[in-house]
Amino acid sequence: MAPSEANVATKGNSVMRLENKVAIVSGSASGMGAATARRFGKEGAKVVVADMLEAEGRAVVKQIVDAGGTAMFCALNVTEEASWAACVAACVAAYGRLDIMVNNAGISGSAVNDLLETGIWDRIMAVNATGVFLGTKFAVEQMQKNGGGSIVNLSSISGLVGQTMVHMSYNASKGAVLTMTKSTAVQFGKDGIRANTVHPGLMPPMRTSGATADPTVRAKMLRAVPLGRNGEIDEVANAILFLASDEASYITGAELYVDGGYLAA
Repeated sequence: MAPSEANVATKGNSVMRLENKVAIVSGSASGMGAATARRFGKEGAKVVVADMLEAEGRAVVKQIVDAGGTAMFCALNVTEEASWAACVAACVAAYGRLDIMVNNAGISGSAVNDLLETGIWDRIMAVNATGVFLGTKFAVEQMQKNGGGSIVNLSSISGLVGQTMVHMSYNASKGAVLTMTKSTAVQFGKDGIRANTVHPGLMPPMRTSGATADPTVRAKMLRAVPLGRNGEIDEVANAILFLASDEASYITGAELYVDGGYLAA
């Protein structure tokens, strides 16, 4: 059986692209993370909804279960190693393994007035960069036991270009995610572990967005998008699903832009 045909089952007339897979999605109580968790559930994965927002996270779990999927909530502070260890341990205790890690949790760099504030640098780097490192660390340790797995890290168009309206730590953190992912792909490919990045462009504002949520700012940003519209969170979830699945079995260290052509302009 070809890799792209492996672990695929059917439910009714639908192809289950993540059947028998176990996935953790960080920051999945809202936004792109929630959309990804829901999509994974529909595709047959057992999903760990990992977030600091318990009520919202449990609501996502209920949505997955009500749709016929399997999911559990795990409280997770991505900046704390002990929190990661506990969440991954809970996942393995419940489902026996870990096949997919989606490091989605992140905070915006646009809700600041002082673009040179050191405290903002420390906070954004801790969540957006160190959080991805810790998620990768614990994922690799489990995936080595499985004989492989897929790590999908959320970077951004901001990881490849400079921007005027965000703290430079946001660009730096997303750039760090990009190169960290390539290092992961190179260092752990021998273990059958794939690692790739998804780079969303102009999307609906994050909970933590500031200037980028302003309609005037967004209109200006939109003029730089060749497709002429905002992206949708489900479009990002589709890209994550592809890279997480066995359909991408020979793709690692790659960058997938979901940006309406912004980086091509």
